[in-house]
Amino acid sequence: MSETSRFSSKRLAEWLADLLTCLRFCTRVPIPLLDFEKPQQEVSIAASAPMLPIAGALIGAAAAIVLWLAARLGLPPSLAALAAVTALILLTGALHEDGLADFADAMGGATREQKLAIMKDSRIGTFGGLALVIGVLARVMSLSFLAEQSIGLAATVLIAAAASSRCLALLPLYLLPAAREDGLGAAAAHPSARALAIAGIAAFLIGLVPLLAGASFGRVLAAQIISTAAAYGVTVIARRQLQGQTGDIAGTAQQIVELTTYLGFAAQR
Repeated sequence: MSETSRFSSKRLAEWLADLLTCLRFCTRVPIPLLDFEKPQQEVSIAASAPMLPIAGALIGAAAAIVLWLAARLGLPPSLAALAAVTALILLTGALHEDGLADFADAMGGATREQKLAIMKDSRIGTFGGLALVIGVLARVMSLSFLAEQSIGLAATVLIAAAASSRCLALLPLYLLPAAREDGLGAAAAHPSARALAIAGIAAFLIGLVPLLAGASFGRVLAAQIISTAAAYGVTVIARRQLQGQTGDIAGTAQQIVELTTYLGFAAQR
């Protein structure tokens, strides 16, 4: 085997290993460790960050298949959308929804220390419960509206939103220090500017998929701008309230970006 071939094979193996790391992190799918992968304790989501949008796209594609199958079975758009969102929740183990609920509950704390303590508590309070209900309901309704226009459009938006939301969840991890020394935010480490740029380019390109379903470029671009602004908004709130980031902040950013992407498309015709 030539030196070039060995290098290409090594790079492909590294990319696949990073993709599998991201899928293990983002889903509850039991993915076995392959021979060429490093032990899980030696890898980090920050190092694998460039593959996050692709992992997100695969998760979105699984939900898109559920949406399409539900529509083919004759279910109305509202129930097809509910099935797709349910598939996302089951596939990810409600990991990001849990972050959103914890962050919403934490906003009821009076001090930074109280907010961090609330976020660490596994119980869900009133604000967290309301955030979950509103978030899931808004996602189902906006996706249902898109499905009424076109199942293809709704399916491609699912893929685009899943990719961009996981990329933009890196934004608070990049811009903010860890709010505490333990927890997922600290363990995730600080993604490099290069990793974030590669992930951003990949997310942008995957975000163009709705063009294949007839969406205009302006509609696609507007949704991407709105969702990026939303992720930055979550980062600003985290800086002011917590002076740092946690895994719950990243989960909140993912949920808000996914929702605003749906809304960005639903608000335009």
